[in-house]
Amino acid sequence: MKLFLDANILVSVLNKEYPLFTYSSRVLSLASNPSFQVYTSPICLAIAFYFAEKKNGPLVAKKKLEILCDKLNIAAVDAAAVRKTIQNKAIRDFEDGLEYYSAEAVKCKCIVTEDADDFFFSDIEVLDSRSFLEKYLMK
Repeated sequence: MKLFLDANILVSVLNKEYPLFTYSSRVLSLASNPSFQVYTSPICLAIAFYFAEKKNGPLVAKKKLEILCDKLNIAAVDAAAVRKTIQNKAIRDFEDGLEYYSAEAVKCKCIVTEDADDFFFSDIEVLDSRSFLEKYLMK
């Protein structure tokens, strides 16, 4: 299964933000499971770096991001994603639109985010980390 991780999932793992870390870290760990292909975007990585740097400083944040990038697939944010985001009148948050179309381009089946309501326009399933684990791993 291909899934896309939003920035808030990455931030919660990099900064060990409880109680979310309990669930988000388990979702992120699926990157080591051959049944899953876990994606994120350069935008999500930039956001995650920003918050990790605020908490841990630039050197630690960069090292954490390096480890993260070794485990994740990175979906492109290209001109097509920009155009689709601009053309979709339902999308209110430009960043969410770019993430959505990046996930769509690599055929993700689910977007995991703690802000599921931001993706109300999505044709891709959107779940928070706890709901994702309950639905797909705790059967």
